[in-house]
Amino acid sequence: MLEPWLRGTLTEIDAVRRQVLHALELASEDAERWCAPLSDREMTEKPFGAASVCFHLRHIVRSLDRLLTYAEARQLNVDQLSALASELDCDATTAEAMREFRSGMEHAAVRVRTFDPASYEEKRGVGRQRLPTTVGGLLIHCAEHTQRHIGQAITTAQIVAGIPKSVARETGYDHRKTTATAS
Repeated sequence: MLEPWLRGTLTEIDAVRRQVLHALELASEDAERWCAPLSDREMTEKPFGAASVCFHLRHIVRSLDRLLTYAEARQLNVDQLSALASELDCDATTAEAMREFRSGMEHAAVRVRTFDPASYEEKRGVGRQRLPTTVGGLLIHCAEHTQRHIGQAITTAQIVAGIPKSVARETGYDHRKTTATAS
């Protein structure tokens, strides 16, 4: 299947927001394929001390929430700061982790659509130090950060599920079954 950015979708939206939305869409599809089938143990396992799949999924959506808050010229609230502090302590079931991920991705996509392309060069501050960036910079970082962490989630999912990369890539391996399935 073609990646979202090659499907000719969202053509009514400017290129910056379109690419951010396509990155979010691709991450969602990848999470469904590689992370949703994991057992609860696999979701929270930390192979060789690496971050769990659960952490990456939570971190993606919670980071999107924080980054979009800054892009909207607001500062983080108490709930967002609390969520940040609890990201590493991911003891959620697969169903819970995927529910938070799906909801967060849907909410982020709605928020991305609200930005006016004329605002891309508007200055924004990130964090307590209000480090300098722009609305456009924050939107682009939403896409790149999401892709970085979904890649880590996929790799960790393959490790904890015992899926050799060559098998996964070439056959569309479904670890829930004992044989490879075509994708």
